[in-house]
Amino acid sequence: MAANNNGTPTTERALLSQHTEKHFTASEVVRDIIIGVSDGLTVPFALAAGLSGADASSSTVLTAGIAEVVAGAISMGLGGYLAAKSEADHYKMELKREQDEIVNVPDTEAAEIAEILAQYGIRPEEYAPVVNALRRKPQAWLDFMMKFELGLEKPDPKRAWQSALTIAVAYAVGGLVPLSPYMCISHVQKALIVSAGVTLIALLIFGYIKGRFTGNKPIKSAMETCLIGAIASAAAFGMAKLVQMI
Repeated sequence: MAANNNGTPTTERALLSQHTEKHFTASEVVRDIIIGVSDGLTVPFALAAGLSGADASSSTVLTAGIAEVVAGAISMGLGGYLAAKSEADHYKMELKREQDEIVNVPDTEAAEIAEILAQYGIRPEEYAPVVNALRRKPQAWLDFMMKFELGLEKPDPKRAWQSALTIAVAYAVGGLVPLSPYMCISHVQKALIVSAGVTLIALLIFGYIKGRFTGNKPIKSAMETCLIGAIASAAAFGMAKLVQMI
């Protein structure tokens, strides 16, 4: 006996209850952590390597490094806040504009719904009931246009502060990794070697975890992250040596 594909709402709810989606949905938080940790691992280490190349003492490197971590965390957090706030302001502006268009030129907006649905291969006789249904529900109509015409999702009102805090904390945590050897080792060159090893290991681990969360190949992500950090640090160390020679 053939299965009926036109299920009732009850049947559809039953089917949905039997299926659990496993998509990763915390992309914004992960993005903030990636930004904070990656910069936190590379920038303070590059600074420490540069100062070590200039034969500064471990205490000097540590003091300058901690000052940079604090300033960097504040700066990165502020940048995250402003970016998220700008996204929210942009959404509000476009929302108001779309509301005005639905009120003032409803036929044009309805035609845009039809055009969007037609892009998915839906025929006029199929999308006409959908267009009419949305016209009877202004809020649903507005949500549809924001998402499918403009590609905008409603931002979380707490997003700006959450982004600022996440990036700042992630930067501070990452920044303490390359500086930790200078807290225990007084000889600056030995501290640099240990710091380089610890930082490279941290970059590999971080890159691997980043790859797992973002859907990229973990090994490739680990190697890329480690390579970028190594290049930045080598450039800072080389520049310090060059300035010292001059």
